[in-house]
Amino acid sequence: MTRLATARSFLFVPADRPERFAKAHASGADIVVVDLEDAVAPAAKVPAREALAQRLDPGRPVVVRVNAPGTEWHDADLTLAGRPGVAALMLPKAERADDIARCPGPVIPQVETARGMAALEQLAAAPRVVRLALGTLDLALDLGIPAEGTAMDLFRAQMTLASRVAGLAPPIDGVTTSFDDEAPVESDTRRALAFGFGARLCIHPRQIGPVHRAMRPSDEELAWARDVVDLADREARGAVNLRGTMVDPPVVERARRLLARG
Repeated sequence: MTRLATARSFLFVPADRPERFAKAHASGADIVVVDLEDAVAPAAKVPAREALAQRLDPGRPVVVRVNAPGTEWHDADLTLAGRPGVAALMLPKAERADDIARCPGPVIPQVETARGMAALEQLAAAPRVVRLALGTLDLALDLGIPAEGTAMDLFRAQMTLASRVAGLAPPIDGVTTSFDDEAPVESDTRRALAFGFGARLCIHPRQIGPVHRAMRPSDEELAWARDVVDLADREARGAVNLRGTMVDPPVVERARRLLARG
């Protein structure tokens, strides 16, 4: 559970491409997500699930993204939960707390519909939820808005707020579709961080490095954070002056969090 809550990167790998599993584990991603949903064609879903069940490795646990509630494969996919080698289920098209309740073990609801966004508080408060994930592409399609740029920012803010109120780890942002160019991956990750997200969904191993780099505070930020914490520890007062800037307890806590991220 702790590893799921602190992970920065979740790398998808198709369940019907087992030859890619080792590469995904070697990519540097914090968590590998074996996908039974969008990445697998309907005719391949059953054999992909059966093959995955045979390849689960307790030494290298994965998250399994199951097919959405209401699909013909969903109930059978849920039988993978709790098996050695399955750290959690990712539930796509999450819209109801009842659907989460049917998932044994830890769950990462992926919110990617208007109904899911409207039910954020209930989803975040459901038992066994580790953290929320944003499905930007499907949500944009459902709402008729762009998946990139500022259109999604309102929903990022809502997801961060619901996660905080429910006591969850910071949510996981959706994918960047480009993987040949690192710049969009880094800029999208910085945008997610600015809205309180703590991780990204990734579709290619090349995205892991840019995601992790963007999440690391800059040298200037770390130097500022060290100065703030050192001053607060020395002065032990409610508010102190650091080069003409007020430093009070919320500022000190922000500095400590930056150092932890670094």
